[in-house]
Amino acid sequence: MSSKEINTQVCIIGAGPAGLIIANILFKYGIKCLVIEKYSQPEIYARSRAGLIDYKTVSILQEHGLSDRLLKIGKPHGKCEFRTPEQSFVLNYEAMSNGQTHYTYPQQELLTDLIYKFQLAGGQILFNTQAETIVNERYGATVSCRQGEQELIIKSDFIAGCDGFHGVSRAAIPDAIAQPKTVNYDYAWLAITAEAAPSTPHIIYGIHPRGFAGHMLRTETISRYYLQIPVGDTENDWSSDRIWSELQLRLAKDNWTLTEGKIIAKQVLTMRSFSTQTMQHKSLFLAGDATHIMTPAGGKGMNLAIQDADVLAKSFVSYYRYHDNLPLRNYSANRLPEIRLSQDFSESLLHMINIQEGDNSEEANLSKLLQKFKLSQLMNSHTTAQEFARNYVGYVDTDQAPIKPPTANKYLLPSVLGLKPHPSKTTFLALSS
Repeated sequence: MSSKEINTQVCIIGAGPAGLIIANILFKYGIKCLVIEKYSQPEIYARSRAGLIDYKTVSILQEHGLSDRLLKIGKPHGKCEFRTPEQSFVLNYEAMSNGQTHYTYPQQELLTDLIYKFQLAGGQILFNTQAETIVNERYGATVSCRQGEQELIIKSDFIAGCDGFHGVSRAAIPDAIAQPKTVNYDYAWLAITAEAAPSTPHIIYGIHPRGFAGHMLRTETISRYYLQIPVGDTENDWSSDRIWSELQLRLAKDNWTLTEGKIIAKQVLTMRSFSTQTMQHKSLFLAGDATHIMTPAGGKGMNLAIQDADVLAKSFVSYYRYHDNLPLRNYSANRLPEIRLSQDFSESLLHMINIQEGDNSEEANLSKLLQKFKLSQLMNSHTTAQEFARNYVGYVDTDQAPIKPPTANKYLLPSVLGLKPHPSKTTFLALSS
């Protein structure tokens, strides 16, 4: 097997939202980087994932010139509805967040944009390239990869590990240092994607005695749904007829109709959260699912990954452009508090919308009473509703006007800055333990 060595400043493992955000920012500032991705480019585009992009994330994309198409064809949303068999109410979280909204924009569309911008500027992504081992040292790192029959040895100053929970990056940090923590919840959801026009102008959270049902928004022709199902069920236990029957029942409302269509994807999601207690070790820095996993409740996973990437990329820019290593040293300390808050919010929403399985035990009855109390507080307490609204939308505490779509029909990347080579690493303190 032939071998090839590549040298770069930052090696980015994973061409998901986090990795591509880092790549675009670094390339904009003239910092050498290389992205490696185990899947092919068509496979990346084919994966159907999250589509709810919060205000803070859209602000980040706009700041870096990466939001053009999103703001043109994505749909802003500032309301969500909570339904029970007895009542329903719409929460106008846009009004409670100074006009800040979500955008619905499928993840594969965002990836298309990010890959296009990066490649248009001359950036390099090595698809079909599997990262196998990492040698992580205090001053530099090496990634050994396999690309077909060729071995690639990538040597870099730093690694941005954006390759998810099962990737090589997370495994390269010893558990004694990462101190991973996993919380498993007694819930399971069936995620459904269907060729069906949306039946609602806003997201619906259906709270029903048979379990949670959700109607999410994607495009004019594609909708996504969630069903709470018994733990242990598989996709094969849920036929199309059974899925539509349960969605019709759990989302029922007078004078409202659920539009059905061909189900094109379904997947069982086990509810859990995961986080490491540090996001960095020596020359390796983690972002996204490599360092934290959210439940789907609240749609925080992709948004936190992009927010990680923004902070990490700016830290690299500070290091190379301004000879300042403090942002890299403090990367974990800067990100972990916000990640914890998002995990707490997602867990709280999860408990509010899911039905506790089991009989009429004291614990189950107490859980139902707590659920009703939380929903009542959301309906009747302005303070509670505003706190929920701002956590939900990814509120940015700023006096700036809400994001507006661009008026010009442009799709250009900002000019790349020419920079001098970075100084010798020996002039800097160690970046992490």
